[in-house]
Amino acid sequence: MPELPEVETIARGLAPGLVGRTVLDARFLCPTVLADCPSPDVFRAGIAGRRIDAVRRRAKLLVIDLAPAPGNDYPAHVAVHLKMTGRLWIAQAAAEPPKHVRFQLFLDDGHALFFQDQRRFGNCRLVADLMSWPFFAALGPEPLESDPKALAARLGKKTARIKALLLDQTVVAGVGNIYADESLFAAGIRPDARACDISPARRKKLFAALQKILARAIAAGGSTIRDYRTPEGLEGGFQNDFSVYGRGGQPCPRCGLPLSVTKVAGRTSTFCPGCQG
Repeated sequence: MPELPEVETIARGLAPGLVGRTVLDARFLCPTVLADCPSPDVFRAGIAGRRIDAVRRRAKLLVIDLAPAPGNDYPAHVAVHLKMTGRLWIAQAAAEPPKHVRFQLFLDDGHALFFQDQRRFGNCRLVADLMSWPFFAALGPEPLESDPKALAARLGKKTARIKALLLDQTVVAGVGNIYADESLFAAGIRPDARACDISPARRKKLFAALQKILARAIAAGGSTIRDYRTPEGLEGGFQNDFSVYGRGGQPCPRCGLPLSVTKVAGRTSTFCPGCQG
């Protein structure tokens, strides 16, 4: 699933082609891609004639902010969740949709936003007020917009495993399996350590490491494991810098011990038994 760096890369890549454009219409080639809306016609009526004011990311969501329009005199937002295999790009509206395209947003310059999703887990929704959406309202702080000390304090005296808390979007937003493993390795903390057993200093070190790794991953265009591509169709590059993720059994880049694999919160977790012992 695309995580914070991948969705941030997508948002930045789409913004030049979307911001300032007016939305004309939408087409749904797979009805299940539309979430929490009575019908495609209701969605189409809600977006028609609106100017796109911004394209941004919140957690792992791609958010398109829409200006008021005649008949729709309130701002609105299109929120897209890419889930496992979702991809977004801009192309000529007249182009034949490739296989697995589920949704198109047509623009006033003859282009369209294409949403492709092979496994059909992704979705989009039209929201008048994002904070009225319980999932959105419950999201935790953005890790790149918060002080590491403040993020560390959010762990409180929780007894849950530290990796489970990193993956909990109400604790900190946008972190998934890749960047949890990488930041825990950088901080020298086992993924199955209880949060309450980690000192304040080591917690702060963890979130400082997370910020650095997320920033590096964004600069590299994200990580491509299987399906992720930028809006330009390019692979990310950060997968070439992984220290532990997906490298179970291989030598630790620091100490040379074989990397171990365990399960935390139902997710495969890779770590060094020496450096993170």
